[in-house]
Amino acid sequence: MPAQLTDIIDHNLKVLFCGINPGLKSALDGHHFSGRSNRFWKVLHQSGFTPEQIEPENDTTILQSGLGLTTAVARATARADELSKEEFKESIEIFKTKVEQFQPQYIAFLGKPAYIAFSGKKQISWGLQADDFCGAKVWVLPNPSGLNRGFSLDDLVRHYAELYQVISRIN
Repeated sequence: MPAQLTDIIDHNLKVLFCGINPGLKSALDGHHFSGRSNRFWKVLHQSGFTPEQIEPENDTTILQSGLGLTTAVARATARADELSKEEFKESIEIFKTKVEQFQPQYIAFLGKPAYIAFSGKKQISWGLQADDFCGAKVWVLPNPSGLNRGFSLDDLVRHYAELYQVISRIN
C-alpha cells in the first residue's frame, strides 16, 4: 500500500485546495498532483495563483502564495471513483478538525464528490457555495485530473481564475 500524502497546510491560508484523494503516483512520490497527466500546477499558474508553474517536487512552495493542499480522503487510489461513501463519512470529522484548526479563508474542493459527501447536498453547482464549512467560504472547482476529460485546460483555467479574482480582492 502506498504511503499517505502529507498535507501542505498552514494557519490562515487564502485558499486550501482539497483534492478528492491522492492518486497512486502522488502517494508513492510523496508530492501532490505528481501524475504526468494532472493539470493542477499548470492551471494554478495560468489562472494567476502562482507567479510560475510549480513542479510537483516543489509542492511545499505553494505556501509562499498563501495556498495549501489537502485531500478529503487519505487513501490513495488509481481513480477517485474507487472510494466508498463510507470512506467519505469516516473522513468528515478529520477534515472538519483540520479546517477549524488552520482556518483558511476559502476551501476549494477539486471536483464535486467530496463536497457533496461532506455537505450532504444532493446537487451543487460550480463556484462559490451558499454555505460556509467550519467558517471557511466554499468554492467548488473542476478536478484537474487527466482522467477528467469533461474540462479542457482553458475551461479549468477559466474556473480557477474566477476564484483567483475573488481572493485577489481580499488581500
